[in-house]
Amino acid sequence: MMYEQQRFQIQQPPVKKKSTERSCRSGIEEEKLEIVDLSGMSLESLPNPSLNLAIICKLDLSNNNLQNIPESLTARLLNMVVLDVHSNQLRSLPNSVGCLSKLKVLNVSGNLIEYLPKSIENCRALEELNANFNKLSQLPDTMGFELLNLKKLSVNSNKLVFLPRSTSHLTSLKILDARLNCLRSLPDDLENLINLETLNVSQNFQYLDTLPYSIGLLLSLVELDVSYNRVKSLPDSIGCLKKLQKLSVEGNPLVSPPPEVVEQGLHAVKEYLCNKMNSAHQSPTKKKSWVGKLVKYGTFNGHARSGPREEREAFIVDHEYRSIDGLASPRYMGMFSPRRLFSPRSYFSN
Repeated sequence: MMYEQQRFQIQQPPVKKKSTERSCRSGIEEEKLEIVDLSGMSLESLPNPSLNLAIICKLDLSNNNLQNIPESLTARLLNMVVLDVHSNQLRSLPNSVGCLSKLKVLNVSGNLIEYLPKSIENCRALEELNANFNKLSQLPDTMGFELLNLKKLSVNSNKLVFLPRSTSHLTSLKILDARLNCLRSLPDDLENLINLETLNVSQNFQYLDTLPYSIGLLLSLVELDVSYNRVKSLPDSIGCLKKLQKLSVEGNPLVSPPPEVVEQGLHAVKEYLCNKMNSAHQSPTKKKSWVGKLVKYGTFNGHARSGPREEREAFIVDHEYRSIDGLASPRYMGMFSPRRLFSPRSYFSN
């Protein structure tokens, strides 16, 4: 038994406890680690444990009436790999959750949690975080810089207004579920999520009206759900998503692509957006080449002349040339990222 007092105070189904020699993949091989199940026992609080908490690798406290988890208890779960406290009455998590350095799965869904402690960033082994159906209005600002092993982030059915900019640093992330929130925008640098396969930002209703161009640079994306928002135009870059197999856009006042294209399915939508993007880049009246604009601004030797032919000719350097050391200045360092060079928006303005 995990809790000695439990035997006398609760006349519910007994505590289910299992031993495992596998050490839950991260424990001490020479010592048996325990899987303790205290779910569905109508617990309102946790009495003092008699079991050595350091040998527990999985603890299930779900479907109870817990209002808090003691700081001292969490701090001693040194080999914890899975912690499940879903469907309780928790309003917060203890700061000592940051001591769970081996934690891989954390399920806190179905509670009343308004914020996640910043210390959760110390759970650097975390692979799955489920915080659905809470009252979260924001996530820790820098969590994306630390949780580099996170593969699944589920925060649907909360009150999130935005996702932290550090979200774009979760390079191991495969699933991001942020539906049923109050999102007004998404981070600009989503292209860094190189392993993201599923992105669901549906049902943010009247709040989310634009999508970043970087969505089309999520090269591993298989499923994209942006339904029931206020999006009027899909980024042209979505036409470049070769692995995309499912696109949900219903419930939006779409103008581009038009409804008649959307009705024809995913292939028609991707073709429409791809053609639109290509025509925008090829049209001479849209944007001049970035090389020509470097010439215009005097970065390379040559004189700005009227007409596209003269701009191209001005790029040819004769025996007199000008130093290009200026390109290393902070003003120009961001001009040559792939995202800027291939974005339909030019970094330079006429």
